[in-house]
Amino acid sequence: MVQYHKHSRTKASGSGGLKRRNRDKTLANYGGFFSRSHLSQNEKEERKGFKIIGGGRKVAAVKLAYANLVVDGKTKKTRIKNVLENPANRHYARENIITKGAIVETEAGKARITSRPGQDGIANAVLVKG
Repeated sequence: MVQYHKHSRTKASGSGGLKRRNRDKTLANYGGFFSRSHLSQNEKEERKGFKIIGGGRKVAAVKLAYANLVVDGKTKKTRIKNVLENPANRHYARENIITKGAIVETEAGKARITSRPGQDGIANAVLVKG
């Protein structure tokens, strides 16, 4: 990405006046393809770190096997069996891709993912009634 500085000498005109940038910053200039957090076929989970704008770091879950499930105010770690539906894209349920809002089948029953596995690296969930 090209950096534009307000007072850069390279952006000065011949007379010394500052030149204006030819376009504004857009969201297309940063970010990247999402991590496609998959359901792990075995017990092993996989994560990767990446840099963000501002110099910070985030952790993306590549493969997930467990979710932190909240039941009656208490949190317990449960195994994810299957992805039932995903409101982000109807094809993600077939591919077992886990995103925020996805309905998954766990050992304790149906649960909805409340965290962002591609940004947080973990899957937090709450039980779905009915």
